[in-house]
Formats: sequence, structure tokens, C-alpha cells
Amino acid sequence: MKKIVVVDDEADICFLLKRFLSKNDFIVETALTGKDGLALIESFEPDLVMTDFRLGDITGTELLNAIKSKRPHVPVLIITGYSDIKIAVNVMKLGAYDYITKPLFPDEILVTVKKALADAEAERTGETEYVTSGSNSDSVAPKAARKTSHKMKAGYVMGQSEVSDNLFRQVDLVAPTNFSVIIYGESGSGKEAIAQEIHNRSRRKDMPFVAMDCGAISKELAGSELFGHEKGSFTGALQTKIGHFEMANGGTLFLDEVSNLSYEIQVALLRVVQERKMRRIGASKEIELDVRIIVASNERLLDAARNGKFREDLYYRFNEFTIEVPALRNRKDDLLLFATTFLETTNAELSKNVKGFSDEVMKDFVNYSWPGNLRELKNVIKRATLLSDGELIEEKSLPFEIVNHSKLKDLDEEIAPAPVVSAPVTLEAAETDDTKPSLKTVANEAEYDMIMQVLRDVNFNKSKAARLLNIDRKTLYNKMKQFDI
Repeated sequence: MKKIVVVDDEADICFLLKRFLSKNDFIVETALTGKDGLALIESFEPDLVMTDFRLGDITGTELLNAIKSKRPHVPVLIITGYSDIKIAVNVMKLGAYDYITKPLFPDEILVTVKKALADAEAERTGETEYVTSGSNSDSVAPKAARKTSHKMKAGYVMGQSEVSDNLFRQVDLVAPTNFSVIIYGESGSGKEAIAQEIHNRSRRKDMPFVAMDCGAISKELAGSELFGHEKGSFTGALQTKIGHFEMANGGTLFLDEVSNLSYEIQVALLRVVQERKMRRIGASKEIELDVRIIVASNERLLDAARNGKFREDLYYRFNEFTIEVPALRNRKDDLLLFATTFLETTNAELSKNVKGFSDEVMKDFVNYSWPGNLRELKNVIKRATLLSDGELIEEKSLPFEIVNHSKLKDLDEEIAPAPVVSAPVTLEAAETDDTKPSLKTVANEAEYDMIMQVLRDVNFNKSKAARLLNIDRKTLYNKMKQFDI
């Protein structure tokens, strides 16, 4: 039986989680303070830790760092209120597996716990073999995607097409070096996965891999997040904070969407990259650094430099090696492979046994442009698996925009902006134009239908619906208000 430690300063939460998880065949111990939690983790040796983000004697970040230093392979789930979700997401980038929001929902907790334990087990064994299922999709699948097996490392899917082989040849080439690397690619194409794979194949693989999303952090907080600060160094600095550089010392620091950093932070970053040493904000002592830096961007950094958005000297510091991550629409030979892998992991999460995809679904997948890339594909399959009640995923379980991709494309072409004319627009003309369908109207109708369908499927449980729609609950509430649901 797997062992779990729950750390929360609310005794009721500890009691309820222990009772619920024990009924589901877990051995559970609880602690009401961070200090007691760390002592319990040391003696109890759990397989998983669940901890509140706000504890009376220690912050969630400090507790996470302490847990990872003692038990680096133990997954940590952060329990947080809705108002702290953004903070919790940042803590995940420091090594937490996932976060759970209050109020707690038993089914959601159980799915997340089982997935965390399964992924931790897969990571311990190094790699997990998956086998593609069914021949139903072979008739429309690209030839290269019909291979019988593939490997998945640390939760990332490795393609087998010529495009993927070329990508990982570059990874193998640069990984053993200490070169800084720029990774270019569209949103959702897997840039962080490539950065993680470079780290895993390097001599630093046993040291920390720390990721930071530069687009999700305000200008005011970026310096503190990167370099840390001393207690009392500025208003609100109630305790000492360890920055991402210090946490990654000896390992790899991944800076996603690096062009979003402010000019002032870029100046400080250039100094750290050049001198390989840094000071926490408010500190006088310099810290020696041995950190490999990998950055990612969906825009060309040289173009950003020429437009005055990014320092050119910093660009040349980073530009020791460049990797292009292809968009999913350019990796169609891997599409069935990716889809099958996501289906298998979703089956495990949802305790379902959907075996494959109908011919119509595979045709839709091949013809769709996938603007959200692998992230979009994964979310589509999670939603479709939940909605499927048979052995195959059918078209009725897919989002409107995928099934009607060609129709929407034709409609988009029909309503393309017309040439500008000098004649004034009359009231009658305006009223006539309003009666014509617009792309925005079609998109709103599709969005409404999707939200309503998911809400019905989860009995209007908004937390589950938001999770399946891959949005936060606040966004879902705003959408429901917009559509008068």
C-alpha cells in the first residue's frame, strides 16, 4: 500500500483527507505544521506528500524545497485556495507535481493522487513502453504512425517520424555540452519537454531542472523570482527567498518566453550570465553559479532585439545553439502515436477503457491544423475520452471546431475583409450585414455548446468542468455569465 503524508494547519482538512484516502487503500499520516510535516516525511518515508500552501510556520515554497532536498523523487501536491492558484502554478514550476483547490472534491483528489503516484513510478523505472491499439484508425493514419510501440520518458512523448528523429539528433548533439540553447516553437509544441530532455541527456541529469515562465511573472516580481531576496530587503519581503538561479545551481535553468522579461531584468540577467555569480536582492554576499541556461521563445529573439524589445548582447550570449521544435501540423506522421499515448494516460486517469479512434475522428485529426499543438491534442483527447461511452472515440465527442474545421475555414474565407470602397454605408446596408453569420457568432455558439455539454456531463460541477475545459474556474464563471448560463 502506498503511503501519503498530509500537511495542513486545519485539523478538519487533515481528518477528512486521512479518512477518505484510507478508505481508498492508502496509508495516511498527518501533520498540522510544516516543521512536524518535515519530521514525519523523514521518519514515515511517504510515496506522496499533500501540503497546504499557507502554513503558520513555513511557506509552501520553503516546505517544497525542504521536501525535494530530502525526498527528491516524491511527488508533492499543493492544496490551495482559489486566490492562490497563480502562486501554486509557480510553485509547480519549482518541482510540485500539481495543485488541488479548496473546496476539495474527493473524485478530483483521487484521480490526481493516482496519476501522481503512477508518474512517479514511471519516472523511477526510467521509461514506460506503450503499445498502439486497434487497427480501426490504420486506414487513415499516416504510414509512419502505424509503428507498434514507442517510448515515453518522464511524462513526455517521443515521436518516431523523420521530423522527430531529426529533432532528437540535435538534442543528442548539444546535450553533453554546456552550451546555452535557444528553443523556438509555437505555444504548446513541447519546448519545455525538449529542454527537459536536453537536461536528462546531459551530465547534469542528477542535478535540479528548474523552469520559469517569464510571461506569467510581473515586472516587479521577476527579479525576486530569478535572483531571490533577503528578508526586509523591500516592502513585503517578510522572509528570505531563494531564487530560481540558486535553486538550479549545478543543474539547468529553463526560461520560457524569455523575451517577456523587462529591460532592467535583462540587464541584471546579462551580468549573471557573464560573471556566473549573483546576489540576492538586498544581500551583499555574491553566490557562485554553475548553471546551464536554456531559453525558449515563440518569437525570434534577434527580431525582438532589432525592435528594441530584447537586448542584442544578451541574445548573442544565449545563442550558442538553436533548436526548432516543429508544430504538430508538421508532424502528422506522429499524430496517431501522440493521440494513442494521450488516450492511454487518460484511460488510466479516468479508469476508462476506450480502445481507439473511429475512422472519422482520425480523418478530422489529420485534416485539422492544431493551432494549440500537442497541448491542444492532449486536452481534446481528455475531454473526448470522458464523453465517450463506447470502445472508440466518435465524432460526437470532439469539439465543434475540429469536426467543422473545413466549414469554418470556408466561412472564414467568405467573410474575409472586402476591398475598401468610397461609398458611405447606409443604415439599410448595415442592418442587412448584421443578419449575415459572422465568424465571431459561430465561435460563440460553438463555445456555448461546448461549455453546456461539459457542464451537463459533470452534473454542473464547475471545478470539474473548468478542469476538463482547461480553464480556471474564474474564467468559467465569466463565460457562464457572458452566455447567461
